[in-house]
Amino acid sequence: MNKLWYKEPANVWEEALPIGNGSLGAMIFGGVKEEVLQLNEDSIWYGPPIDRNNPDALKHLNKVRKLILEGNIPEAENLLTYAFSGTPATQRPYQPLGYMSVRFHGLDNVHNYRRELDISEALHNVSFSISENNEIKISRETFATAKDRVIVMKIESTENNLNVDITLHRGLFYNRVYGYSDDSIALDGNLGEGGIDFVVMARAQADEGIVKVIGEHLIIRDAKVVTVYLAAVSSFYYPIKSDDYKYEALTKQTDKLLTSAVNRGYNALKERHIKDYKSLFDRVKLQLEYDKEFDLMTTAERLSRIAENHIDHGLIMLYFQFGRYLMISGSRPGGLPLNLQGLWNKDFDPAWGSKYTININTEMNYWPAETCNLSECHQPLFDLLERMVEKGKITAQKMYGCRGFLAHHNTDLYADTAPQDIYIPATYWVMGAAWLCTHIWEHYLFTKNELFLKRAYSILKEACLFFIDFLIEDKGYLLTCPSVSPENTYILPTGVRGCVCAGSSMDTQILYDLFTCFNKTACILGEDEELRQQIEDMKNKLVPISIGKYGQIMEWREDYEEAEPGHRHISHLYALYPSQQITVDGTPELAEAAKVTLSRRLAHGGGHTGWSRAWIINMYARLWDGENAYEHLVKILTKSTLTNLFDNHPPFQIDGNFGSTAAVAEMLVQSSEERIVLLPALPKVWTKGKVSGLCVRGGSEISISWKDGKLTHVSLDPKQSFTTNLVYKRQEKKIDLVSGERIEIIWT
Repeated sequence: MNKLWYKEPANVWEEALPIGNGSLGAMIFGGVKEEVLQLNEDSIWYGPPIDRNNPDALKHLNKVRKLILEGNIPEAENLLTYAFSGTPATQRPYQPLGYMSVRFHGLDNVHNYRRELDISEALHNVSFSISENNEIKISRETFATAKDRVIVMKIESTENNLNVDITLHRGLFYNRVYGYSDDSIALDGNLGEGGIDFVVMARAQADEGIVKVIGEHLIIRDAKVVTVYLAAVSSFYYPIKSDDYKYEALTKQTDKLLTSAVNRGYNALKERHIKDYKSLFDRVKLQLEYDKEFDLMTTAERLSRIAENHIDHGLIMLYFQFGRYLMISGSRPGGLPLNLQGLWNKDFDPAWGSKYTININTEMNYWPAETCNLSECHQPLFDLLERMVEKGKITAQKMYGCRGFLAHHNTDLYADTAPQDIYIPATYWVMGAAWLCTHIWEHYLFTKNELFLKRAYSILKEACLFFIDFLIEDKGYLLTCPSVSPENTYILPTGVRGCVCAGSSMDTQILYDLFTCFNKTACILGEDEELRQQIEDMKNKLVPISIGKYGQIMEWREDYEEAEPGHRHISHLYALYPSQQITVDGTPELAEAAKVTLSRRLAHGGGHTGWSRAWIINMYARLWDGENAYEHLVKILTKSTLTNLFDNHPPFQIDGNFGSTAAVAEMLVQSSEERIVLLPALPKVWTKGKVSGLCVRGGSEISISWKDGKLTHVSLDPKQSFTTNLVYKRQEKKIDLVSGERIEIIWT
């Protein structure tokens, strides 16, 4: 059953339930006397765009490099904090849009309360009964429609007893709340001088009741059915061009959205919403055997039960699909990509600014996009990456004297590419844009959309041009310098601790993928033959993946000791996942070293953050280790999951949700340009099941069934024609796929 449900309202934000249409979202508390919708709109970021590039970086670059290569790390790091930190040090933070409070009068003696989120239709429902002279039933249904770009709430009673007050409010950074019309109230604000302007408006319609506005309150009396419509518009999407009062254009646009929604009516809006949502959600189905009686337990009870070592495959299915629900609700074409909290954030000063952290977290958000058949939802990431190019060119030139573009370990609404924070283990890392660029090639492998590849080619090229100029040569190898291994610290033989280095393993692994992606793209498009050869020569001079004294993958060029052997980042295993440079059967020695690396991390307390545990599940899946993958899937539910199924860093970060959803898919099917591996990490407890609609590289959907832990049936629905190899255990079958022609195989 694809429902999260509870027997009481949310007491805190972390218990509320999320809805969203890709750009407008809400956390719904489900209160009885007061319903609260904490609102977000994806372009509400405080402050204007500014140039934060440190003007003194370039003049100190050679000195920093000399200090690093000489091993004088403390002095190098000290100089970096002055000359290479952003000015100011921080980018812009993501902020809440505000709140809509819906207060009810006269609802006493409540019983039979139920709050639920149906992720199969993206509907939030609250229902309960009240006892007066007779029993009265109250219900509320709420959804956020991408088609009509509004949030809609329908409140129903079996009697004409709905007496409701609605207000809009925001703690900081707004101008006014006012009555816009006889049935509407509005809130407008500005996010700092030169920043985003915005308007949010609520409108109410009532059957058999009175609707009026007094002051900033929207008041409904003696109604049986109340429908509330809410919309928000910002100057990010609708730049203000006229000399009129600056909110007039935004207010008119907001009113236009609400008028259209009201004219369409609740039932039509709901029908359009469900049809649109299900066109994405229904593409993938996962079925594992479980006791249906568990569906009678609340989601919180099921989480408590699995923490007591009870098996609940139904909860795992719900958790997997919840990740897909969050992606559909939080990332749609035309909107902004998912940040550290996706779309949902309550704080004006959120943890890490709730920005795009691009040394793992933003990338992890989009790991399930292609495999879990939500390719369209990947598009906002490419839109942001495209906007980063011009900013990144300025950063490359001003800070490093290089062509091309780069980004460090964070970006924001304005596609800022300058260093973020003064945090030595992370700030001075130049690989953020390069990692994001690998998503371009992944999207192409799943879709074979050559038009997309042509549009994105210049992004890949500019990323490569930066590294042609930036890399240094030392002992015959090309290295990044300065850099770090996010976000770890090493110990020199002298006992000195350091973070800054030349040529961390992760950097080299990302560069290998970036150069490979560029050359394959250029070859497909017939572009830049001379540049292709230059890039290929550079790829051959990258430091190879090496094994250290403990039998582990080395994290740095030297086999240093780690200050935190259980560190949350496992950056040097990028080559295992999300990359495929390390494979069980292709590079067995490196795969064994990756196992040692994971074991050492875990033995020293690794996996203590939600997103880190999600990465570990994916890595074990890539190592074809279903038992460890399953063990850590259960652990993320028991140790790093809130009662509303949100991932807990702590605090809440959404990346663990997406990483875990990707991991479940990875346990069931893996693919490359050459092959499709079936059930590579199937745990013993998943004895029987089937999955349909997952996607593989080459351009096909795939469905798989198994029984008694053994593969029984495979079907492929190719959208492109290609040849591949199906691999299951020691068996391999070469198949030719023709676009539009289903292939079914009974595996014996």
